[in-house]
Amino acid sequence: MKSIVDMNIAGKRVFVRVDFNVPLDDHRHITDETRIKAALPTLKFALEQGAKLIVASHLGRPKGERVDRFSLSPVAERLGRLLGMDVRMAPDCIGPEVQALADRMADGEVILLENLRFHPGEQKNEDEFARQLAGLCDVYINDAFAVSHRANASVVAITRYVPDCAAGLLLKRELDHFQKAMADPKRPLVAIIGGAKVSSKLAALENMLRHVDKIIIGGAMANTFLKATGGEVGKSRVETDMVETAGAILTTAVEKSIKFYLPVDVVVADRLAPDAATKVVPVQEIPANWMALDIGPASSLLYAAVLHDAGTIVWNGPMGVFEMEAFSNGTLEMARHVAGSQAMSIVGGGDTDAAVHQSGEAGNIDYISTGGGAFLTLLEGKTLPAVAALNRIESRPQS
Repeated sequence: MKSIVDMNIAGKRVFVRVDFNVPLDDHRHITDETRIKAALPTLKFALEQGAKLIVASHLGRPKGERVDRFSLSPVAERLGRLLGMDVRMAPDCIGPEVQALADRMADGEVILLENLRFHPGEQKNEDEFARQLAGLCDVYINDAFAVSHRANASVVAITRYVPDCAAGLLLKRELDHFQKAMADPKRPLVAIIGGAKVSSKLAALENMLRHVDKIIIGGAMANTFLKATGGEVGKSRVETDMVETAGAILTTAVEKSIKFYLPVDVVVADRLAPDAATKVVPVQEIPANWMALDIGPASSLLYAAVLHDAGTIVWNGPMGVFEMEAFSNGTLEMARHVAGSQAMSIVGGGDTDAAVHQSGEAGNIDYISTGGGAFLTLLEGKTLPAVAALNRIESRPQS
């Protein structure tokens, strides 16, 4: 895929779509600047090349209306601090005033556009909205992996109206790491899939069965698989309509000689609450009125052994309700196991990302993806709409 390093951008207006959807506290202070820092390599490269830099992002869910608490103005200040220069905050992302700002830009200047989602045309992938965004620039760069699974105007429709389009360094790095893990992995390739629902991970599981050597299951979705094996799981969360599907996945794994691991013990509680009564039991002994909310210590040891000889590890989804301390140990231990492995490790998903950072092991993971939904879409074996849009541009005959 063509990237920004392949483009001649000196003196040109370069529109970079980033993901600055950062968390804010009640005083609108940024509490985590990870997403801003992730875009810095692309932005700094553009500035080093003498580009006029137009940065665009969404923030929150304003639902197509201007909502002051979702303004990107705090981001402009933080971005300026990280770049060591002034970043001008535009009053909007389209319109005559914004167009005039873009037309008057000097080389090396940076403008941050206001929230793209203040306009309904963004999430509707509307041509006219995309055309106005495109009118601001000479070159378009997508560096927003985290939204590249969505057909939004700023990542899909805009590519129809800007002749020169390419991937940013972050987007390319995300795709390269995933391609390395799935297309030509060092084996054994182990997938760790957790989370609440089999239904939300079904496509990913089915695709994984075409690639992996081992699958580890955790989270509430494990209850559905345990139910499919004939087990009783008390009041644990189960997707009743997915039990048969879970059984079919287990059968396919056996047919393909894929090692499929379910918990052997669980942390159960009498209710889902931080102060609930808890205990560890084998999966065959879950009490009728209790619920499984985390994998147990024996499961953690089993999964560590499974990862011992792994060549490549891909992990998406927590092992339990890790937001509550009483049910966080399984996920945190998994983070430590993955970090301690000699395998190439790739972690994706908002909850999994948060758990890895909470464990203190983020620096020992080979790659932590910046996108949850986009990462899951890749796990499903699908092409990201924004990447397909860039590839269409790349394949057009050059005039």
